[in-house]
Amino acid sequence: ARTGTGAHYQSIRKNNIYKYIKMNSKAIFFLLLPLVLLPLYAFAAARTGGWSPITDIKDPHVIEIGEFAVSEYARETKSEFNFVTVVSGESQVVAGMNYKLVVTANHTGASKNYEAIVWEKPWLKSMNLTSFKPL
Repeated sequence: ARTGTGAHYQSIRKNNIYKYIKMNSKAIFFLLLPLVLLPLYAFAAARTGGWSPITDIKDPHVIEIGEFAVSEYARETKSEFNFVTVVSGESQVVAGMNYKLVVTANHTGASKNYEAIVWEKPWLKSMNLTSFKPL
């Protein structure tokens, strides 16, 4: 004398399956979300505050910064330094851009490598030598 109970239970089961899938898809979404966001966060962290390698050390702008670092150090110390080349470098996004370059320079006839850090504010067309030391 149960009429329609099979259809009723089938409807309830169907609704429960939909709820189960809906609930699990949300859980899966929230479990996978960090896997998507973590690399983006790591990239953003590297771009703002972290040092990133300069891949093209022959870039004219990188060379210009290396030349500036050597000539500015020579001016500050009133000594003879001549820029030779940029060996390697890293950049860091700050209020502007920091460049940490390993440069080769001639001083008293001998070539040596130096680490130079230059802070550039391109919108002001400004560069500031913040560090220059032998390696």
